[in-house]
Formats: sequence, C-alpha cells, structure tokens
Amino acid sequence: MVHHGLVELHPDYPVRTDRLLLRPLSPDDTAALVAYRSKAEVCRYLPFEPMNSEIVAEKLATAWSHRTITTEGNALTLGVELAETGEMIGEVILFFHSVKHRGGELGWVFHPRHSGHGYATEAAHAMLHLAFDELRLHRVTARVVAANSASLRLADRLGMRQEAHLIGNEWFKGGWSDEIDFALLENEWADQHSVSPAFCAQLLNRPPQSAR
Repeated sequence: MVHHGLVELHPDYPVRTDRLLLRPLSPDDTAALVAYRSKAEVCRYLPFEPMNSEIVAEKLATAWSHRTITTEGNALTLGVELAETGEMIGEVILFFHSVKHRGGELGWVFHPRHSGHGYATEAAHAMLHLAFDELRLHRVTARVVAANSASLRLADRLGMRQEAHLIGNEWFKGGWSDEIDFALLENEWADQHSVSPAFCAQLLNRPPQSAR
C-alpha cells in the first residue's frame, strides 16, 4: 500500500529478543560506549574517529538522545544489552530518510569482544522489525565499506540484497574506498516471515539469498 502520510515510530522499551534488550542510550552508558568506540579497530570502517568520554557525552546529550522517530531526517540509536548480564555490547541505528518514499537505512556498531555469537545479527534483525513492522518503511538500505568483511557477512545474514559496488566513490580515512550497497524491500521482508509473521527473536535459518 502506498502511504505518504505521517509515519512515526514509538517503540515500547526495552525491545526484547531471545538474548538481548534494545533500549535508548543514557549517560550511564558512557564508559561502555567508550570501551569500544575508542578502539581504532572498531572505527576503521566507520565514519568517525576513536571517541573519548567527552565526545561520547556530547553525543549522548544530542544525536543519541532520541527515543522515537517522528519525521524524516531522524535517527534512532539503541543500545544493545545482554539480557542475562545487563552488559551493553553495541548499538544499532535506524535512519529515517524519506516519508514520501518510506526509505530508511540501517547501521550497527559492536564491541569486537562479543563477535562470533550472532548478537549483531539478532539486534539488527530486531531493528528491521521496527523499521518494517512499526515504522512501515518500504525500503531499508545498508552501506558498507567493501573491505569490511564482517559487516558484508552481516548484511547477507539479514537477507539484504547487494545492489551496487561503488568503486572509489568516497575519500575515506586517507584513501579512496569502495562501497557495497545493500537493500531490503517490505515484500522481501514479508516473504522472510511468511511462516511466522510475529516478532521473531532471531533471524530465520535459511541460506544466503542471491541478488534477483
């Protein structure tokens, strides 16, 4: 259904998955955020440099303070906690780009200590539920630096299609970088969940999709 009216997102927090809790960030998260956002290896393929506590505090008071999406141009950053321990291990971000085209973009940042357990996939999949099931987006994209193999694999696990490989498209951290663009449409999302359309805790167990 084409919808060009008011589109808003007001999640009930925390957003729960099988192993995780997604919730707005707060000043209490400063140390946890600095623990991984200060690492050069985390920032290598992301559009920011290592952050100290002062930079993180400023972000928490401004860009990361939002709890809802009420208009295009908004971005919602949610902290990801391990439900069992309460430890914050990363963030997922949803950018709302267009009301008319119902378009958004997905991003993620995680502590490398917790890689290899599927947490990023689980959290990003939960954010896609918010994007498609609640915000009613038509299309969600993800832009990944081509050298970032971990994020390329994550986008694939989320069922996103590779749509473009942009060669030398951006001067990025001292050199020209390639960008891989992924996308997922609302009908493709519905197809993924045709058996169980309700909120699912983890990504459906299925082989990677090829572009079509």
